[in-house]
Amino acid sequence: MKSRFLTVFLWFTFAQAMCQSQLVFRVGWTQSPNSKSQAIREFSEETKARKFADSVSGAFQKEGFLEGFFLEEKKADTLFLIWKPGPLFRWSEINAGNVPTDYLKELGKPGLNYQEPFIWSQKVLELAENQGYPFAELALDSLQIRGSLISGVMDFSSGPRITWDSLEIAGETKTSERYLQQLSGLVPGEPFSQKDLEKATQTFRRSAYFTLTEVPQLSFQTQQAKPVFTVRDRRVNVFDGVIGLLPNENEPGKMLITGEVDLQLYHLGGKGRDFSVNWQRLNIQSQSLEINGKESFVFRSPLDLKAGFSLLKQDSSFVNRTFELDFGYRISDDGYLNFFTRRQAGDLISQEDLQSEEILPAAIDYRWNQYGIGMDWNTLNSPVSPRRGGRIKGQFSLGNKRIIQNTGIPEELYQGLEESSPQYQGSFSAEKHIFLKPAWGMWLRGVGGFLQNQNLFLNELYRLGGLKSIRGFNEKNFFAKSYAYLNVEQRLFFDENSFLIVFTDMGLVENPFEAEKIDHPFSFGTGINLDTDGGLFSFVFALGKSNSQPLSFSYSRIHFGYLARF
Repeated sequence: MKSRFLTVFLWFTFAQAMCQSQLVFRVGWTQSPNSKSQAIREFSEETKARKFADSVSGAFQKEGFLEGFFLEEKKADTLFLIWKPGPLFRWSEINAGNVPTDYLKELGKPGLNYQEPFIWSQKVLELAENQGYPFAELALDSLQIRGSLISGVMDFSSGPRITWDSLEIAGETKTSERYLQQLSGLVPGEPFSQKDLEKATQTFRRSAYFTLTEVPQLSFQTQQAKPVFTVRDRRVNVFDGVIGLLPNENEPGKMLITGEVDLQLYHLGGKGRDFSVNWQRLNIQSQSLEINGKESFVFRSPLDLKAGFSLLKQDSSFVNRTFELDFGYRISDDGYLNFFTRRQAGDLISQEDLQSEEILPAAIDYRWNQYGIGMDWNTLNSPVSPRRGGRIKGQFSLGNKRIIQNTGIPEELYQGLEESSPQYQGSFSAEKHIFLKPAWGMWLRGVGGFLQNQNLFLNELYRLGGLKSIRGFNEKNFFAKSYAYLNVEQRLFFDENSFLIVFTDMGLVENPFEAEKIDHPFSFGTGINLDTDGGLFSFVFALGKSNSQPLSFSYSRIHFGYLARF
C-alpha cells in the first residue's frame, strides 16, 4: 500500500514539474493604438520574457505612452503579457525661459512631440560645454498636465565660465609639452570645449610618434581646465642595412661597396622633427641617395617645413638630382594640405660616341623648376598596422622645363626642339583596409601617375617596380610616362601586427622608348609580415610577367626586408 502511494505521489510530482517546465511566455504589443496587427515574441523562461517586456515598455514610454502597462493573462500552459498603451502624451507649450538667445538662434525652439524637448535640451547642454560652460544645467520647471497635454518652462543655469589652461604630459615620453600643445589645438585662455578635447584625443591616438595609454584626465581649478594626457612613445625609428663588398671590375685591385642603408629618425627632441637617409647600390654602376628632413610647427606657426634632396645615377648613362622645399598645413583631423617647389636636374654622364649619333639620345640634359600642391586624407585607425579605414593622396605640379645643349651632341640635332616648354605631372593613390573577421582582413590600393610634355626623355620618367609598388620585379624596373597599378591583398592575422598574405598586383605602364610602348605587368604570390621585439620582418615570394619578363619560376623574386625599430 505504501509503495503504491509513493508511486502515485512521485508520478504526480513529476507530471506537475513537466507541466511547469512547458509553460510558455508570450509578449504581445501593437506598433500603435489604432493598429490591428500585433507583434508577438515567445520565450521559454519567465525572466527573459519580463526583461523583454520592460524594454518594450521603456521604448513606448519614450514616445509618450506614459500610462502604458502590460496586462497579464494566463491560458492553459501560456502566460500572455499584452501591452496596453493608454493615451499618447504630448507637449502643448514649451517656454524657452532663460535659455540664451544665441542658442535659440542656432537650435530654434523645441518641437511638441514628447521626446523632442529632451533631445533639444541635450543639444543646448552640448552647445554650452563647447563654449566654455561644461557645468551648465537645464531643467523643466512649472510642469502642468491637462489630460494628455503637458506644458512647462525651461530653466537654464550656465555655471562658471571655464577656459583652457596649458596641458600637462604624464608617462614615459620624450615629447615636449610645447609640441603637444601645438598639436592638440587647445589654446590656453580660450573657452573650454568638450568637442575640441575629443578631437585632440583622436589626433593623439593616431599619432605615428606616440600613443595614449589612458583616457585624458581633466583638472578644474580657478575656473580653468587643465587636460592631462598620459602618452607612451612608439618605436618608430628605423635602421635597415645590407652592405656588401665586391671586386671592382672597372678598377682592378679595388673593392666596390654595394647594398642598401635606410635610416629613419622620427620625433627628434620630442618636437616632431624627422630626418631620414636612404642609400641604395644594388648593382655595379647604379645607385641612389635620398635625404629628407621635416620641422613641425615652424616658429610656433601651424606650418610644417620639409626639405629633401635625391640623387639617382643610372649606370653610365645619366644622373638625376632633385631638391624640394615643402610647406604643409593640417586642415582637419584627417586632412593635410601641402604646397611645394621642386627643382629637377638631369645630366648625361658619358659623352663617348655621342658625336656620331644621328638622332638625340633617349636621355638628355635638362632643368625643370616646378610648383605644386598636394593633399593627404587619412582615416586609417592605426599609423602602424591599420585594419580599418582608408587613405587618399594626390599631388599635382607644373613648371617650365629647359633643355640644356650637351657639347658632346651635334648641335644640329637640337634644331626644331623647343628649348623651353611648360611641363606638368600628377600622381594619385587610394588605399582601403577592410576588416572582415577578427583574423581576416583585406588591403586594396590603387596608384596612378602621369607626366606631360611635348618632348619627354628617358631620364625624366617615373620609376616603379619592386616591394613597394609592383612586386615580382626588380626595384625601379619600369620607366613610365604614365602608369597605374592595383594591389589586392588578403591578410590572415595571427597576432596584432603579424599576418600571412596572398596577393596579386596588376599594372599598366606606358614607356614611349620601348618597342612595345604599353606594358601590362602583373604578379602574384604569398608572404609573411612578422612583428618581433626587435623589428618588423617581411618575406614575399612573387612571380611576375611583363613584356620583358616571362612568367617562370626562373624569374621569381624574393623580396626580403627587416626593419629594426628603436
